[in-house]
Amino acid sequence: MFHVTERLLLRPAWPEDADALFGGIADEGVVRNLASAPWPYLPKHADEFVMRDAHPFYPRFLITFPTPEGSEIVGCVGIDPSESGKTELGYWIARAHWGRGFASEAAQGMLEVARLLGHQSIEAGHFIDNPASGKVLRKIGFVPTGKVVPRHSRGRGAEAPCALYRLVLTGCTAVPSMAA
Repeated sequence: MFHVTERLLLRPAWPEDADALFGGIADEGVVRNLASAPWPYLPKHADEFVMRDAHPFYPRFLITFPTPEGSEIVGCVGIDPSESGKTELGYWIARAHWGRGFASEAAQGMLEVARLLGHQSIEAGHFIDNPASGKVLRKIGFVPTGKVVPRHSRGRGAEAPCALYRLVLTGCTAVPSMAA
């Protein structure tokens, strides 16, 4: 499965993407904001990621940006079943691409895919010391639940407070504005 946004191509990871994926995520400033990625992030972790079986109801995409030479991997976005049995959105952007709106655009694209797949609602969260991720979530229509819970971060090797958000997908006809 592939998805195209205004500037990005969301596509599956392939084995030949491992080195480029590693180059973007092997940054403690990126990994510390993720729940499931380990630190230090090693080449073997990128190899394992690109070799994962795809689940048709819970896709994960590499976020790619076209360049004159082809394309560049700028991050990853996907949905997964959460521990509570609901669907959860996750994403990361390589530091070199922060502040360019790629997280919002890719996450909005992932929501479009989730709607097409029949998901009813999506949950998400961000560690409270990463307010930029909360800004992304609110920009694409997520609503804070008012709950802050401890969540384990493999990258931190510890629990950290995580603010929770929710977005109902059913009955939505309007796409939230991408305007800042």
